[in-house]
Amino acid sequence: MSEFLHVAMSFPTVFFSFPLIVVVGYWAVVITGLFGLDGPDAPWLGFGGVPAGVTLSLLIAMAWLLSLIGSRFVPGSLLLAVPAVALAGGWLGTRALLSPLRRLLAKERLPSRGDFVGRMCVIRTGQATHDFGQAEVTAADGSSAVVQVRTTGQDHLARGDNALIFEYDADGEFFWVMPYESEL
Repeated sequence: MSEFLHVAMSFPTVFFSFPLIVVVGYWAVVITGLFGLDGPDAPWLGFGGVPAGVTLSLLIAMAWLLSLIGSRFVPGSLLLAVPAVALAGGWLGTRALLSPLRRLLAKERLPSRGDFVGRMCVIRTGQATHDFGQAEVTAADGSSAVVQVRTTGQDHLARGDNALIFEYDADGEFFWVMPYESEL
């Protein structure tokens, strides 16, 4: 064990030992829920859809492991190159490990009713008022749906009128709409 600690705390592995201690501390805090950290889902520094905590943790762990192996098996005259090679190898290893994870996370999420908010729709019933109406809306993928709509205030929309969906009412299961005039 003492030889392991000696190698881990000597050149060149020491460059990655302290960041590895920070990574272990980070995951200990995330797992225990201390300080209310968002954990690996933090929105900054993500790598191709994979959360930052996972990406940086893998990079540091891989670079540390490669540096540890290099410091043990590379002759003394080449030790100066080990940190750079370990970092590059850690980057390539991280990319290889995260590739299947990126594909898993990149699968399309199921569409929800909230996806229609902010989209233009066309009134399909005789009229749309504060208590009745239906409209056709086109989703981002090109599919269309007929949805329940309601207007606010004095707005009365007739069949064929364009309207803008500005909110979804989950309790009533309908969309709030307002008149929409396009300047084409």
